[in-house]
Amino acid sequence: MKIVIIGAGEVGFHIAKALHQANDIIIIDQSEQACERADQLDVQVIQGNGADVSILNTVLDDADLLAAVTGSDEVNIVACMASKLLVKDSRHVNTVARVSNPDYIDKPIAERPQIGIDTMICPELTLASEVAEILAIPYAIGAEYFAEGKVEMMEFSIAEDNKLIGQNLQELNLANCCIVSAVFRDAQVIIPRGQDTIQENDHIVVIGKPAAMKEVRDMFGEKAGKHSDVMIIGGGIVGFYLAKLVSMGEFNLKIIEANKARSVQIAEELPDTLVLNGDGTDINLLKDEGVGDMDVVIAVTNSDEKNLLCALIAKHLGAKKVIARADRSDYVSLFEMVGIDSAVSPRQTTVNEVLKLTMDQGIETVTTIEGEKAEIVEYTASKKSKIVGKPLKKVKFPSGSIVSMVVHNGNTVVPRGDYVIEEGDRVVVFALQSANTKVEKLFK
Repeated sequence: MKIVIIGAGEVGFHIAKALHQANDIIIIDQSEQACERADQLDVQVIQGNGADVSILNTVLDDADLLAAVTGSDEVNIVACMASKLLVKDSRHVNTVARVSNPDYIDKPIAERPQIGIDTMICPELTLASEVAEILAIPYAIGAEYFAEGKVEMMEFSIAEDNKLIGQNLQELNLANCCIVSAVFRDAQVIIPRGQDTIQENDHIVVIGKPAAMKEVRDMFGEKAGKHSDVMIIGGGIVGFYLAKLVSMGEFNLKIIEANKARSVQIAEELPDTLVLNGDGTDINLLKDEGVGDMDVVIAVTNSDEKNLLCALIAKHLGAKKVIARADRSDYVSLFEMVGIDSAVSPRQTTVNEVLKLTMDQGIETVTTIEGEKAEIVEYTASKKSKIVGKPLKKVKFPSGSIVSMVVHNGNTVVPRGDYVIEEGDRVVVFALQSANTKVEKLFK
């Protein structure tokens, strides 16, 4: 595909990084520094304004996709609108706009075809939704659904006090409709076998039928109390949207926001939530508000460094679980290295959505995990798929991949070697990046 990416910041760079090997990529950005970074990839780089019609005219010929992902909502919207007007047959150009202002979007992902935007993504709202999903689950650091909710993926972090340390995976006695798909250990990605042993700080990916995942959640950590105490530091777009989601559940919630006017606004819109105007790095304030007794503390200000400091202070004072927002991708692993239970990034949502638009027909969902080390992809098997009609043990699956789940006629199963995939089956595959291309060929 020919893909035009407007914005070479964190989002644009990582979209290009994920796609440049198999696609023709053009990146446009005004920043000289961002352009120099993008030059590290095998892509065409243009320094300039991505909403400039004269520049767009030179790059849109035969383009299949335009992803406008700068830090300016207006630039992204104008670029998409202009692209639709400039291309004679606009149906052949998919447009994606990254938008953060809640005046433009009120849900994580929306469609605005009437103004020339096929997909509008708000990474901040999606991030808040993802954090809300895993909020009350001890040791869970990621969650995702596939096959219209019939398959659930959860990623767990093994803390030093976890009772599973030292056990073999086969000793977990998971339900027949659940499977451990991967273990992330330091820099390693392990496709697990039954005799593999669980170690401290492992990140374990479990995929299964949602009804059975409740037992899995309890297995990987103590069951969360009915009323969990939650503190959110930062009342911006992420913090406010997250607070709205959390306030719908059975949580005792506190919000700390540094800006007084913003604090008043949040308090008016969430009258049943305690909103404190103060600095989240103020140790005395955190002590007075009982941060050490919190089940979860979430730092989601607009500063990565402040989020790290707030989370570390909360952890030091006794908070059971701390989550920190990290906009810079290279900070995610660093945050977790120094003691943050989960570092979450709004960047990944936009990357995932763009990846889906570049995939072949038959791919329903794609989720990257552990900083793009691997992907979980949902395929729909067609009549022509090479994987159809033969036992899995006779399919030459590439090293670094595993069929985790299959949904057949509405039933969710963990396939064994004798399982035969049929046309129309929805197949959830875990794969390292190196194996993705070969896996895709099996479904063509």
